[in-house]
Amino acid sequence: MPNNATAQTNSIMHPRYGCTVGAAYTVAAIPGAIPIVHCGPGCVDKQFFILSGCNGYQGSGYAGGGATPSSNIGENEVVFGGANKLDKLINSGVKIMNGSLYVVLSGCSSALVGDDAESVVRKYRSDGKPVVYVDAPGFKGSNLVGHELTVRAIIDRHVGAYSGRKRKGLINLWAEVPYFNTNWRGDTIELKRILEGAGFSVNVLFGPEAGGVEEWENIPKAQANVLISPWVGLDIVKHLADKYRQPWLHVPVIPIGEEATTKFIRDIVAFTGIDSKKSEMFIKKEASQYYYFLEHFADFFSEYWFGLPSSFAVVGDSAYNAAISKFVADQVGLIPAKHIITDNPPKKYRESIRKIYMELSEDVSADVDFIEDGYLIEKKIRETHFGAGVPLIFGTSWERDIAKELGAILLEISTPVMEEIVINRTYIGYKGALTLLENIYTNTVNGF
Repeated sequence: MPNNATAQTNSIMHPRYGCTVGAAYTVAAIPGAIPIVHCGPGCVDKQFFILSGCNGYQGSGYAGGGATPSSNIGENEVVFGGANKLDKLINSGVKIMNGSLYVVLSGCSSALVGDDAESVVRKYRSDGKPVVYVDAPGFKGSNLVGHELTVRAIIDRHVGAYSGRKRKGLINLWAEVPYFNTNWRGDTIELKRILEGAGFSVNVLFGPEAGGVEEWENIPKAQANVLISPWVGLDIVKHLADKYRQPWLHVPVIPIGEEATTKFIRDIVAFTGIDSKKSEMFIKKEASQYYYFLEHFADFFSEYWFGLPSSFAVVGDSAYNAAISKFVADQVGLIPAKHIITDNPPKKYRESIRKIYMELSEDVSADVDFIEDGYLIEKKIRETHFGAGVPLIFGTSWERDIAKELGAILLEISTPVMEEIVINRTYIGYKGALTLLENIYTNTVNGF
């Protein structure tokens, strides 16, 4: 393919997200929930590779990877319809897969031929089966769009109406998209630890700390919703405000480090009105430990300053891009050189995202580009001036070639991550910030 092929065809080189039906992994991240996909052969398998297999090798779990029930519709179903095949798949899936909730997601092929998959699902619902339908053809958008569609479908069609009391101090946590955000499991664990330490009860909804489908059924009982994301999830919390009269707090930047995390805790405590005594005790303990380690790290920083990077670029999804950019500029003191957001946020959210980069630190601001195509990203990085020091790039596996070309240090922080195994790593909060510093400067030392 010639270098200018991308510009000529409007194709995307080096994809950094899945398609709408990739929301099967939103379902797989809920303990006890089973995704059932109605699409062509290989569709959901490709989602596994981009969101898990080539993204920290996160694994598949009980209902992901090769265990995901799929109709694998082919020529016969395209001609004659695939509703009967879906019916048989749901019937066998409910019997074989041990789940508390089954979510049927229809892909491109079934949508294009006009399969009435919803009516098939409705039959099982009328029989009392916990089955939910999501119209998720890939042409609707990325797996981030699919994530929001799937969450809303579960809330509306399974959780349903609620008019009872709210539990003071119970919050619903909406943060990173499961599997898509490489560190989502470790980050969720750290966020829950922080919020519980501050005195809250938390519905985390996804991952190892989640309480499964029953926890989803407790969503309406929460006092409030907390969204930690620049844009993904805004439609969800707005919908919950209308449906369950729940207020919501939008935290557009994931907190990394003591200052950001302490502010994060105090903002939520003030928003919900719970007693601040427990949260202030927690903050004092965490901050003391954080600065203990930072003080000892300072010896290295002061000794090797002459060989350390002084400027950095970030290439990745908007959630981690904003968080890393703010922490590294504000707390580490490096100079922002280039910021490229790759997850294609809707245009209505882009101005608010740009404002984040106008306040990275005191008197420090930066421009941000919204680019999906790998060829254009490489071109931008190649044109970036990093000063006299070694360039530091926070990016993806797709940036390995350009990092080698520039002699840069690369730390993979966004989809896809093919050079690292990620089990329960976190870069956020008090503890995660220290791990982030370790990885930045371990890579730096290895580059000497």
